[in-house]
Amino acid sequence: MPVQLSAGSDVAMRPHHDGSPLHVSDLAPALGETVRVRLRVPVGAVAGDGSPLGALAWVGTRSNPNREPRFSEASVIAADAGGQWWEAEVEVENPVHGYRWLLAGADGRQHWLNQLGLQATETRDRDDFRLVAHEPAPAWAASSVMYQVFPDRFARSAAADGRPAPDWAYPAEWGDPQRLDPPYRSGQFYGGDLDGVREKLDHLASLGVDLLYLTPVFPARSNHRYDASTFDHVDDLLGGDEALVRLVEAAHARGIRVIGDLTSNHSGDAHEWFRAAQADPAASERDFYFFRDEADGGGYESWLGVPSLPKFDWSSAELRRRFIEGPDSVVAKYLQAPFGLDGWRIDVANMTGRLGAADLNAEVRQTIRRTMLDVNPDTILLGESTNDAASDFQGDAWHGAMTYMPFTRPLWSWLLEPGSPAGGGIGFALGAVPTVTGREFHAAHLRFAAEFPWRTRLATMNALDTHDTPRFATHARPGTVPAALGLAVALPGIPVVWAGDEFGLTGEDGEASRTPMPWGSETSPEVAPVLETYRSLLRLRREHPVLSTGGIRWLAVGDDALAFVREAADATVLVFAARSAAALEFDAGALPGADAATVLVGDGRLAASEGRLRLDGDAPGFTAWLLPGVAAPAW
Repeated sequence: MPVQLSAGSDVAMRPHHDGSPLHVSDLAPALGETVRVRLRVPVGAVAGDGSPLGALAWVGTRSNPNREPRFSEASVIAADAGGQWWEAEVEVENPVHGYRWLLAGADGRQHWLNQLGLQATETRDRDDFRLVAHEPAPAWAASSVMYQVFPDRFARSAAADGRPAPDWAYPAEWGDPQRLDPPYRSGQFYGGDLDGVREKLDHLASLGVDLLYLTPVFPARSNHRYDASTFDHVDDLLGGDEALVRLVEAAHARGIRVIGDLTSNHSGDAHEWFRAAQADPAASERDFYFFRDEADGGGYESWLGVPSLPKFDWSSAELRRRFIEGPDSVVAKYLQAPFGLDGWRIDVANMTGRLGAADLNAEVRQTIRRTMLDVNPDTILLGESTNDAASDFQGDAWHGAMTYMPFTRPLWSWLLEPGSPAGGGIGFALGAVPTVTGREFHAAHLRFAAEFPWRTRLATMNALDTHDTPRFATHARPGTVPAALGLAVALPGIPVVWAGDEFGLTGEDGEASRTPMPWGSETSPEVAPVLETYRSLLRLRREHPVLSTGGIRWLAVGDDALAFVREAADATVLVFAARSAAALEFDAGALPGADAATVLVGDGRLAASEGRLRLDGDAPGFTAWLLPGVAAPAW
């Protein structure tokens, strides 16, 4: 098969830096501290255009404290046959402190290295590496394997049979087909509950899951429950408060943490606060929402004009007190005993506090974070922002993002069948998934990931799909699910399994993807191989910590295949992902220790010849090899 070379140069031989412990002395510095940062320059290094880098006259960092550039010269602290390690000191002068590397050549050229890679001209601050002095995510965040559950469709305990269906519901048996036409779309009710989830925790454990994400559990008038009618208690249809306590206790006993789902942008129109606001214009709850004057047509603001989802007005101090601020707030209540949730995913985080000229988003998210730190600092805060999210995710509140731009959408474009439709929820323009090459996937991934601080990337969700999107498998190219899941596991971020993906479920849009789980089919010939794929790939993440916190260095990128390493001082994992039969080559100097590689998973091949390394495979797939760690100087 033809070898695919990276466009323009060998990316493997470029100077390298990232935010991992190999290159940064302190990932959670305090304001005013000095951090040491390191750059690796390989022997035979190339510039961004592929030409030889040549001798270097000056190497150092360029920071921008208080929006005024500052340079810090680096010195060589170690050198061997493979190359040089340069080190510079950077003082953390702002809570989010950006820096980039400057390599000045003896030939007069300047080379700038930021999170997008090596550039021949000066670069933007927004793509800088970042040191963040805000409180970090909990230590367990980066190593998590997440499993998302939509309670109505996951599992139904025997106790559910004794609960009458509510007046808004259209009851269905577990095996009934979904109805996607209104009012069934949000009203079809299968009766899954939290004891049902608890009874299936062994399934999650068998996958290697250690973080369970529950979509909303509060009373509402829909099967999705994003239209909460109160936050005071858990929906009785799910088993009530006691069922949530039982679930969390049982999950914790298995080493599985549990996070809930809060909607900070809106409530339901049946919410007790909204009903009070409607009933009495003088009520304090009136200020919780955006009611329009009669002269302006009356009514109220709602999420995307949906009247059942009235939008919160976060200028109300009383709303903040009840919902997000202090130990008696909704945010705090469910993180404390007896519930003990391990964090929150915040729905519609991007729109929260924003309407026209008003923008209180930062105040809201920072208040939520402060409350969580006060109540239980060992909790995670994730925000939904499915498009270009980075400006809100600089470390002042959110630990990570539920976003589709750095990973999900580029992945779909690379691995779905050409011409695939893009059902509601995934966010592609014009309802179609554009087709891209592996090079374009790589470029899009870097472009959107580059604007996040490193540690935010580590806690950001790598989802093939979610409850809001079509299922990835619906239009995936044949044989590419292992490549997709393998990349979710191997790239920086938290791999996510949307319940049912491991059964090979499909769905054309977000609503259609909420299929009741097909329990009992685990050993069928259609499901068993998919389950085994999920178990084997998720096991990689649990057994090799370098995939959670190690640095990432790209080695080669072609139209049909990608190769990179995740690396740390104690281990390196080499990754080769392909959407078809493909081969890649790169300079053997980029991967010392390749002769000691052992296969962890997959059927790809690694071979050396005449100073080059070749990766290839005969079909779509995902292969990972374990190599020795990086010989880096001690801090």
